[in-house]
Amino acid sequence: MSNATPRSRRRRWLDNLGTLTLMLLVFFGVQAWQTRAVPKALDPALLDLPLATLRPGQAPETSTLRTELATLQQQHPGQNVALYVWAEWCPICKTTQGTVNTLSVDRPVLTLAMQSGGPETVARHQQAQGLSWHTVVDPRGELSKGLGFGAVPGFAVITPKGALRWPTVGWTSAWGMRWRLWWA
Repeated sequence: MSNATPRSRRRRWLDNLGTLTLMLLVFFGVQAWQTRAVPKALDPALLDLPLATLRPGQAPETSTLRTELATLQQQHPGQNVALYVWAEWCPICKTTQGTVNTLSVDRPVLTLAMQSGGPETVARHQQAQGLSWHTVVDPRGELSKGLGFGAVPGFAVITPKGALRWPTVGWTSAWGMRWRLWWA
């Protein structure tokens, strides 16, 4: 039996609640700071930037973000598209690979390989890791920077109207990704 009085238990509970609240404020504050450069809508100039694209089971080809989004939106009418910004050299990205794979089974997902080499290098990496992602290759980070992502992994939702919603940088859980797709 506990020797704690109801008053001391209540005080300990309030202390823990205060600590949890502070941790959440710091976490969301850091997220807001890290994603402060993410625009509210896609820049038309970025939509037409020619970049290499990797589609599952196809050879690399040159395309644009506009074309790739249109392809996904045609395959999944009315649904939001998950945008996952990653890099081959990113250790945290490796921990979220399975989550993105699972998400891409039933949701439209476009990944952006930031500063991970050319299309052949990215294709080899994806094949070695068993990743069958629809990927835009951004070897110099131009598109990533234009989208406001200076760090990886990054995640955002692109609405059917081209708005960017719920951006996050760093590790994101499976339920966090799904919640953002649903809420946007």
